[in-house]
Parts: sequence; structure tokens; C-alpha cells
Amino acid sequence: MANHGYEGGRLNLPFVGICTFGKFPYVADWDAINADVAVMGAPFDAGTQWRSGARMGPRAIREASTLFSFGHAGAYDHEDDITYLDPGEVTIVDIGDADIVHTDTVQSHANIEFGVRKILAAGAIPVVLGGDHSVNIPCINAFDDQGPIHVVQIDAHLDFVDERHGVRFGHGNPMRRAAEKDYVTGLSQIGIRNVSSTAKDGYEDARKMGSDIQSVRQFRAMGVGAMLERIPADVQYYVTVDIDAFDPSIAPGTGTPSHGGFIYYEVLELLAGLAKRGKIVGLDLVEVAPDYDHSGSTSTLAAQLLMNVIGRILHAKKT
Repeated sequence: MANHGYEGGRLNLPFVGICTFGKFPYVADWDAINADVAVMGAPFDAGTQWRSGARMGPRAIREASTLFSFGHAGAYDHEDDITYLDPGEVTIVDIGDADIVHTDTVQSHANIEFGVRKILAAGAIPVVLGGDHSVNIPCINAFDDQGPIHVVQIDAHLDFVDERHGVRFGHGNPMRRAAEKDYVTGLSQIGIRNVSSTAKDGYEDARKMGSDIQSVRQFRAMGVGAMLERIPADVQYYVTVDIDAFDPSIAPGTGTPSHGGFIYYEVLELLAGLAKRGKIVGLDLVEVAPDYDHSGSTSTLAAQLLMNVIGRILHAKKT
């Protein structure tokens, strides 16, 4: 008989086994979610206006995330002197993907919303892997019975177009759709820069509807602490991260790259501070398009950011 392990048990190296997010358990029954965090893919990119390919983002992020599958010991950070993601203290599951119906935005978005609602009904924090940024629309829709939320967007683009040629649910619309919700109390839009698909009146509308808009250069001038002070404290946050918020020198694998972007630690430190400032109740990361990510650096960045942010959210929750 073949020896399928070694004396102490399976090594379970990153390239072995089923490729779930972080190699956390897969839960197929959405009525049996029992976890602190549930990860769901939303492989939809029909909302894009230029380069497609983000539909493959969830697979690429999951594969990259296996590098950070820490086994039974959690993830010790010597700078913080904290062990994050201790399996004795937190539970994370991957529930697979929302079903996508090609060419049908309405039904695909409805399926994403259904999945997020199932996660919330189970008392877990939803972490959604996009997909283009339009998948944020059904994610925010699912929070209509969760109390007020403040949306924190990390992005190169404002995504505040109301309607263009009849399109209201594409990847240029999600923050406008969010601002229209009576349970969204405001938006912090951080990283916005350079030429944009949103016209000047869109920026004016965003500010009138409760947005605080800051570029990467404005963020750097004030620093992480001052940026956090601009965000309401002791409230519920929904965080949406577009990978094009990062500079394309480290995140080339996206449909709409924009130079002058963030580096990794700027965003991690902001979100780590946000987890302490209030309560992060939902998170999505969108627009990873692996066909343009020849080195795999974009997917690795996305997975590393998510793993570390989830760790900080759960640590803040228990303390």
C-alpha cells in the first residue's frame, strides 16, 4: 500500500489538494455556514468597459492564496507580536462561487446578492472575490437589513457614473448605486487619481451625496492617521478594494491600470487602522484580471492583502 503521508500527518503543501481560499474548508451547503468569515467568488466581468478577464480573478486569487495557508499555527507577525488567524480562535470557510449567467447582469447580480445574504444570515463576515467592480452593487444590496454602513473604497477611479448609454449597473456605477441607499451613511473614496470616466459633475454629485474623495498624493501628504481621522469612528464599515488602486508596477493584472498608485503597506496600514476604528462587516476585492498578470504578482498581492486584512478584522473583533 502506498504511503500517502508521513509519520506526523500530511504536509499539505500549498500546491497539494483542493484550491480553496487559503486552503480553508469548503462549504457547499449555503444553509450550513458556520464561521467567522465566509469567502465567496463572484466571477462576473460583463460590467467592464475595456479589457475583460476579471471573471478569472477568483480562481487566480484562490490559487495565490495557497501560498499563505498557514496550517495549524496561525500567522505570527513579529512586528505586531500577534498571531493572526489562529485556528483555535477563528474559523474561515470558502463557499465557492455565485452562479453567473453569461450576458445576464440582472440574474448574475441577483445570484451574488443571494450568496452574500446567506453569509450574513449565518452571522459571518462576507469576503467577496471579484469579478469586476459591478459586483459590489449586489454586495451592498445585501446589507439592506444590517443597519447603517459607511463605505470605504480603495480605488483609482471614482465609479460614480449615474447612467451612460442606459448602463446603470456596470463597473463605473457601483459607488453611485451605494450612495443612493438610505442605509449607506457616507463614502470615503481613497486613491482616486488621474483622468477618469467620471465627469466633473460626478465628483460634485459624489460630494453632495456624502463622499470624501482623496487621491493617493493627498493620502500621502496627510498620512494614514489623518486619513483615518476623516472616516467616521465606531460605525460599521463595508470595504471595497479595486486592485487598480495599487500602482501597476506591482499590480499589472487589471483591466484599467492607472499609474501613481498605492504600495502594499499603505493600504494594509489603512485597513488595519480601520479595523480598530470601527467594525468592518463586509469586504470585496475586485478587478484582478490574471491574463495581464504574467508574473502572478497581482494575484499574490490580492491574496496577501486579503489574508492580512481578514486577520486584523478578526483580531480587532475579539479584542
